[in-house]
Amino acid sequence: MSRTTLILYATTEGHTARIAERIAQRLRGKGRRVEIHRTDAVPASLEPAGYDGVIVGSSIHYGHHPNFLRALVRRFRAALTAQPSAFFSVSLSAGGPGAKPEAARRYLETFLRQVDWHPLQTATFAGALQYSKYGAFKRLLMRMIVGIAGGDTDPTRDYEYTDWNAVDRFADEFAQRLKQA
Repeated sequence: MSRTTLILYATTEGHTARIAERIAQRLRGKGRRVEIHRTDAVPASLEPAGYDGVIVGSSIHYGHHPNFLRALVRRFRAALTAQPSAFFSVSLSAGGPGAKPEAARRYLETFLRQVDWHPLQTATFAGALQYSKYGAFKRLLMRMIVGIAGGDTDPTRDYEYTDWNAVDRFADEFAQRLKQA
């Protein structure tokens, strides 16, 4: 059997990509091969059944995961169900100003219900406020939302809230599941 893990991720401003890369790096450090793809640029020939495990990650914006990710997970659901799989969700609800971890968990669970997928492992990670990457409207909107929560509103800098140790633990736990499979 292959010792290659597939990581698929959906990102808007790039922070979820950083988290996916960190997971890939951690798995590689444990001797695993990793193939990683953005979910909006998955090669047509990609077949998740050819991997020994699959991790899917996505950012949440305005309470929702991207529609194209729903379609992709539904397309690959049989393969995701037949092997060790994991899902992580990235949002400010998970951590940061005005964090609402229970809301972040609900977003994750709602997504999994919508796509009828039951991964062995799930996690929510705090994201980042990346004012430098937002357009004028989104920057204003995020400053208002974050300001109400008492958070960081200086648009001349970016703020990161991710607990990188939690990301490492997630990767380590998945690597352990692959050993047991």
